[in-house]
Amino acid sequence: MMKLQTPVTLEPAPVSISYDDSILVLGSCFAGEIGQRLSDAGFKVLANPFGTLYNPVSVGNAITRLSSGIPFQMEDVVEMGANAGKYCSFWHHTSFARDSAEEFLENANRSLETASAFWKDCTRVIITLGAAWAFRFNETGETVANCLKRPAAEFTRYRLTVPLTAAILQGIVTRHPGKQFIFTVSPIRHLADGAHGNQLSKSTLLLATEGLPYFPSYEIMMDELRDYRWWAEDMVHPTKQAADYLCDRFIEWALPTREWDLYEKRMQEWRRSRHQPFYSSGNSTSPE
Repeated sequence: MMKLQTPVTLEPAPVSISYDDSILVLGSCFAGEIGQRLSDAGFKVLANPFGTLYNPVSVGNAITRLSSGIPFQMEDVVEMGANAGKYCSFWHHTSFARDSAEEFLENANRSLETASAFWKDCTRVIITLGAAWAFRFNETGETVANCLKRPAAEFTRYRLTVPLTAAILQGIVTRHPGKQFIFTVSPIRHLADGAHGNQLSKSTLLLATEGLPYFPSYEIMMDELRDYRWWAEDMVHPTKQAADYLCDRFIEWALPTREWDLYEKRMQEWRRSRHQPFYSSGNSTSPE
């Protein structure tokens, strides 16, 4: 029979997840996909408490902040550009932006307090790396999680090197020996620098994760799901079906076989909870 795919063979998972674990998920949009699937399936999970994070420096900074629990202060607040009329910080995704600095701080610190408490007790951390490209705020030299629509002249864009990225990731693991980490590279493409620039960025991340517990979501997308029907209209993001497939492969890889029946049971319960009947009780007429 003619083969129409190049399957990605998964090695046994060096780090597993269990319903007994508390799981923190950090990183790119795909981290949100994995976090949502785990939540739907009844795992104890917290996903992206700072919002979407793309580069390894910002992921490392987020973990440092979670570990310390140091609250954000007024000097951390940044007014967004483009006449947005919102306030945020260089630590956060714009989904955290609020109409006033005080409102932002209240929300950001409430989220940090919850996330820091979760971090102290969590046993598994899943990190999804989006890009090796990052932005440095020229005034302070700090690498930001988001430019907040401020003028481009305020930032310097740079690409992390393989040794620096590897050192950041290995440092995260070394500093937290009580937790087990799983890394993956996001299947979402970043084409601002063209196809070649995207490959350089992804290759940096792939080389930096060498030797660390790793799930090949990018490789599965590029090989098993390379047909364009698996890509959304922007040709950058996977379709929902593709994201579901990647999450299925991750669960199959990371969850011990002894818990598969429990996982299926929890997923069935979630699907039933999402079911919306077409007719209300006792009403025999169809809705308008």
